[in-house]
Amino acid sequence: MPLSEHEQRMLEEMERNLYHNDADFVATVGTRRGKPNYTMIVVGILIAILGVGIIVTGVVVAQPLVGVAGFIVMFAGALLAISPPRRSGPPEEPSADERASASAKSAAGPARGGFMDRINERWDKRQDGRDERG
Repeated sequence: MPLSEHEQRMLEEMERNLYHNDADFVATVGTRRGKPNYTMIVVGILIAILGVGIIVTGVVVAQPLVGVAGFIVMFAGALLAISPPRRSGPPEEPSADERASASAKSAAGPARGGFMDRINERWDKRQDGRDERG
């Protein structure tokens, strides 16, 4: 059964709000900024190779503890190689445009919450209506 025009508009508005909220979430949680630190990647790979060598040594000398130590070294090297770059220096100060958009978002915050409240109330009414009919 196709959606009515009103329902299509509501769905499109909900999608826009969801995308906007997810974009805010991604921005607040943090994204990977800056260039990757190739030195740390190379050092991590070399440490992982050293760990593999220690594992092979543990197998050759038949010492399980040496093999376990090699695995730990290899795992630490892999973590070092794939870890995100760390930000150095003080946190960036938001620009004037970012501050203006943030204040506009905070001013629009209650209206957005009101919209979602209205949608939830409508959903509850529809669910209650279905229960009474069926």
